[in-house]
Amino acid sequence: MRIHELKKPEGSTKAPKRIGRGQGTGQGTTAGRGMNGQNSRSGGGVRLGFEGGQMPLYRRLPKRGFNNKWAKEYAEVNVKDLNKFDEGATVDAAALIEKGIVKKALDGVKVLGNGELQKKLTVKAAKFSKSAAEKIEKAGGKAEVI
Repeated sequence: MRIHELKKPEGSTKAPKRIGRGQGTGQGTTAGRGMNGQNSRSGGGVRLGFEGGQMPLYRRLPKRGFNNKWAKEYAEVNVKDLNKFDEGATVDAAALIEKGIVKKALDGVKVLGNGELQKKLTVKAAKFSKSAAEKIEKAGGKAEVI
């Protein structure tokens, strides 16, 4: 069976009600909206979040914190993850994505110092923690800031 061969089970769907198409349909005259009021009229209804004049929930709740829209978000990689590369390899964002260590480069890659590095690598990243840079140098590699 293939996806284009699938069919809906018999009776699983109904035709939509044809509202406002005459008395014989059972949904004529007021078209299921009732007689009077805001919602019976065209363009009627209230905006999103409106609670009939009561102070809306989004204004009753306290606001906390601050979201910096200019903050940079880095893809984080630990030193222990770099052991997946061959000895003497050059590790950059593209290589990390290719190996599946990082999904997206975001605003750059930051290398963190969790774990140990057993291989000599040249690592190119936007940022390094102090411990990560030390561990890469200690293993005989280079930590280059792009």
